[in-house]
Amino acid sequence: MSKKSVRDLAVRGRRVLVRADFNVPLDDRQSITDDRRITQFLPTLRHILDNGGRAILMSHLGRPSGKPEEDAKFSLKPVAARIEKLIGKPCRFAKDCVGPAAMEVATALKDGEVALLENLRFHKAEDIIDKAKKNPDGKLTAEQDGKRVEFGKQLAALGDMYVNDAFGTCHRKHVSMYDVPQLMPKGARAIGFLVEKELKYLGQALQSPKRPFVAVLGGAKVSDKIGVIKNLLPKVDKVLIGGAMAYTFWAAQDRGVGKSLCERDKLDLARELLASAGGKLILPVDSVAAAELKAGVATKIVDGELPPELMGLDIGPRTIQAFSAALESAGTIVWNGPMGAFETRPFDAGTIALAKTIAAVTGKGAISIIGGGDSAAAVEQAGLAAKMTHISTGGGASLEFLEGKKFGPVEVIDEG
Repeated sequence: MSKKSVRDLAVRGRRVLVRADFNVPLDDRQSITDDRRITQFLPTLRHILDNGGRAILMSHLGRPSGKPEEDAKFSLKPVAARIEKLIGKPCRFAKDCVGPAAMEVATALKDGEVALLENLRFHKAEDIIDKAKKNPDGKLTAEQDGKRVEFGKQLAALGDMYVNDAFGTCHRKHVSMYDVPQLMPKGARAIGFLVEKELKYLGQALQSPKRPFVAVLGGAKVSDKIGVIKNLLPKVDKVLIGGAMAYTFWAAQDRGVGKSLCERDKLDLARELLASAGGKLILPVDSVAAAELKAGVATKIVDGELPPELMGLDIGPRTIQAFSAALESAGTIVWNGPMGAFETRPFDAGTIALAKTIAAVTGKGAISIIGGGDSAAAVEQAGLAAKMTHISTGGGASLEFLEGKKFGPVEVIDEG
């Protein structure tokens, strides 16, 4: 999709309201433990500041239940400090994202200056569309809709232009993502460099991939990946299935899965997917198994079916070899979901092995696209992030993109 980019905006002297994704992990001392989402946003911020724009940043952080003074651990203040350190200039902080405090900070900015608003989700109106799903009819009440509209107007009043650079929430029609850009003047709505990059790589993979095109899908549940598998099957040359979801496919083939996690209610669906795949779906042939999931537990490599007393917790060495062989000739690789319970050693071996293979193949010219969430965490854990073509900043968003779903917050941006 061709959308107006921040590079197309004349930002000098204008207040640029930027929706970023600063949903970063914090420790007990309110210190940021992983600032990748901030650093990947910096090209957009620097472009605005270097061209004389006045950047007003807004984001969510976690899911606070109260106000800033009640839920201080969800404050974006540590993010403002990190931005200040990274760009080498002050980052003002507004103690609210709307109202007098926000307006005072926004109007005081001069060309080339930046401010960060407090967590959007301290206002329930921000993601009220999600809360409305719990209503009897699943729709917003008149009161909820009124709060949504008013919150959107207050946010939009802070800026002259709007930039969406929060890919991680592009699949959510939250007020700051969907309503606010529609309140901005036509021609003043753009995407930032991060969202532009995400759409480029994910879009190219689906529309014109360098072949062979191999998808690697893992994780716990087939149900989480149904849409992705269905959308990818006509486009890919192979789909490698790992993680606990593989055992649902095994069970659908009447193969013993022992105590492994298995969605028994999805067996018919798994059979349908296998039948429609035309041999494209490649399943594990062996497992690293144990009696329970815990660090230091005794493990056993099991070829084929699992006995009743064991559960499969990672792909085995023969599967690693087979999957690696399938990846070595790939032109495009999309990876979403770990191959096992990678958070617990030694069940990270399969995931790390495939990460190393994908990194090596990327070095030979393949395009590798790593979905956010656990896949991104695994690549970071393996120290291979710099060797991948693209690592998505949005797990849920990248998953929905691969399902072929439309993103409302992107569709309302001006055409490029």
